[in-house]
Amino acid sequence: MSSKKRVIAVVGATGAQGGGLVRAIAAHPSGAFRARAITRDGDSRAAKELRALGAEVVLADLDDEASLCRAFEGAYGAYCVTFFWAHFSAEKEIEQARAMARAARHARLEHVIWSTIEDTRKWVPLSDDRMPTLRGNYKVPHMDAKGEADAIFTSLGVPTTFFHTSFYWENFIHLGMGPRRDAAGRLVFSFPMGTARLPGIATEDIGRCAYGIFERGAEMIGQRLGVASDHLSGSELAAAFSAIAGEKIRYHAIEPEVYRTLDIPGADDLANMFQFKRDFEADYCGLRDLARTRALNPNLRSFAAWLAENQGRMSLPQPA
Repeated sequence: MSSKKRVIAVVGATGAQGGGLVRAIAAHPSGAFRARAITRDGDSRAAKELRALGAEVVLADLDDEASLCRAFEGAYGAYCVTFFWAHFSAEKEIEQARAMARAARHARLEHVIWSTIEDTRKWVPLSDDRMPTLRGNYKVPHMDAKGEADAIFTSLGVPTTFFHTSFYWENFIHLGMGPRRDAAGRLVFSFPMGTARLPGIATEDIGRCAYGIFERGAEMIGQRLGVASDHLSGSELAAAFSAIAGEKIRYHAIEPEVYRTLDIPGADDLANMFQFKRDFEADYCGLRDLARTRALNPNLRSFAAWLAENQGRMSLPQPA
């Protein structure tokens, strides 16, 4: 029976999105798919954990197209994702997407999910000074590069679902984006979103949604869809934080110009990202339909449910 399982090659299997998909494949009771976890380091702790779940671990590098061709060989499908924050190069991201698309065509894959996102230049051209141009060619480099790469998969004839993810709830844990204490000692949550709603989702739920797409197969090819568990304003996020913190957390809407000055990696890119989501809220939220997301992943968790599960991992600053 196991020999009939269709193999899904998962790029970035030790990362957030890919790891979520490998775990979703391993946990699904149908056993219809088998995960081929693609990583550069087969001896890492994460790779060993995936192997223990029954995944086949295969070495490949996004900068080595030949290794991707070997890793995709014999698979039914692949989950393709790039890692902008590892190198901060939009050009590198596009070339890595090209390598995956070429490898997918070489292996004659039947279904590829390309983890993409909007090319913001379609809304804010480089000549538009409402948002500063970055690196000479981009408004939001980590978004624009992925959106630009969509055309590569199409032009090569790769049977692709264009999969738009959302803000990871885990960013509140790992990237220090959660509430902080202000000068008066109050817990404050600050984003440059004004009153706009932010679509978000847990990374494990991204993996489960991707599984749902593979499960539906051919009907999903050529489709463009986004996923989110909630569309929440800053005030609604703050209220959810307050419920687990035991004290009131206030939302402070700062301007993108202020966010660009913060001492965090890629602050200019992130500020432009939030500004895009704020200024084009209807389009950005509209693609990320909550009902369609839940249809792909019936066990989808709300932000409140995710917080309740992860409050032990949240390090809210204590009073001075």
